[in-house]
Amino acid sequence: MKKLLSEKVSLNKIVLSLVSLVVLGTGTAFAAFETSKDTVTVSLNGKEEKLRTHAGTVNELLQELDIDIKQEDEVSPSGDTKIKDNLNVVYEASKPVQLTVNDEKRTIRTTAKTVEEFIKEQRIELTEHDKMNASLHTKISDNLKLNIDKAIQITLNVGDKEQQVWSTSTTVADFLKEQKVQVNELDKVEPQIHQTLSANDVVIVTRVEKVTDVVEEPVAFSVVTKNDGNISKGKQEVIKPGAEGTVAKHFEVIMENGKEVSRKLIKEETKKESQDRVVAIGSKADPKPVSNKAETVSRSNDSVAKEFYVTSTAYTAYCNGCSGKTATGVNLRENPNAKVIAVDPSIIPLGSKVYVEGYGYAVASDTGGAIKGNKIDVFFSDKGAAYRWGRKQVKIKVLN
Repeated sequence: MKKLLSEKVSLNKIVLSLVSLVVLGTGTAFAAFETSKDTVTVSLNGKEEKLRTHAGTVNELLQELDIDIKQEDEVSPSGDTKIKDNLNVVYEASKPVQLTVNDEKRTIRTTAKTVEEFIKEQRIELTEHDKMNASLHTKISDNLKLNIDKAIQITLNVGDKEQQVWSTSTTVADFLKEQKVQVNELDKVEPQIHQTLSANDVVIVTRVEKVTDVVEEPVAFSVVTKNDGNISKGKQEVIKPGAEGTVAKHFEVIMENGKEVSRKLIKEETKKESQDRVVAIGSKADPKPVSNKAETVSRSNDSVAKEFYVTSTAYTAYCNGCSGKTATGVNLRENPNAKVIAVDPSIIPLGSKVYVEGYGYAVASDTGGAIKGNKIDVFFSDKGAAYRWGRKQVKIKVLN
């Protein structure tokens, strides 16, 4: 019995020794494994911690930490750098930014901390006229929406007043609204209001007004003549002096930038009726001899003509102070081919038929303030012909 107990104790000692040996070996191996690790300092998005690792490179270290590295992420030192004791590793994850520049949209990942750093990183040049929906000091966050409107220079002309302005507007309508330009119903805008703007475009706003202009004009009186046997031939008497009337003409006037561009007569209103001048023309035979400046000639029909020299000038129906109607009521503007002369009725009676050297047969139908004595004024419808006639001495025959 003693022998059996002794053998059992010996076996337990052997087992205990073996277990101790295994434990000792395992501890030694673990200690050796731990001792072989490298100690590194890792900064992850600004948070720093110390780690012990068997990773061979920086990339392997980050993979151990379950970090999905993107191309835009910042890793220092580079990912293929070998791990060694006391190595400092810095990792900054990039963030997506939704950038819109003049309606052109794109998503960009960045490790920039602020909008200012991001703008510099993307090489975007900003001017004082550009507009951005965030300040330069705004911190970058995931999916930050950053909108930038680049300004362009536009020439603005409103009512003939021109200026150079900077604008971020994309259409003519938005641009005018931005510049606080009120466009009225009749105004003209170039280019069209919906058109898209480009750098150095010119926007013109023409101010258009429609106004009514009322002009009062005199209406010439007509001259009515009648023969009077009690008055010597060649003499005349004014029975009624006549009086000018007045007509109000209503014009529709279009003004552009304060200047008249068109005028249309829309209505005539008689304010005062004209009164005819009545002139008595003498038909009584005059026993007095003919002026010594004239000579009597015989014609084939046995009638007598008075022939003498006069100073002649020329006029048109549109001369200064002319109404277009003669003293006897002939409308020269409506009868441009009329052969008419203005005379001094005391020398050549109104209504007389005459022959003027270089002008031909005509009727003495008009008078004039400067036509006194042996002077006549011949009528031409063309201003050039009147100028060519000039002033000259001509022979005139009074036929009746």
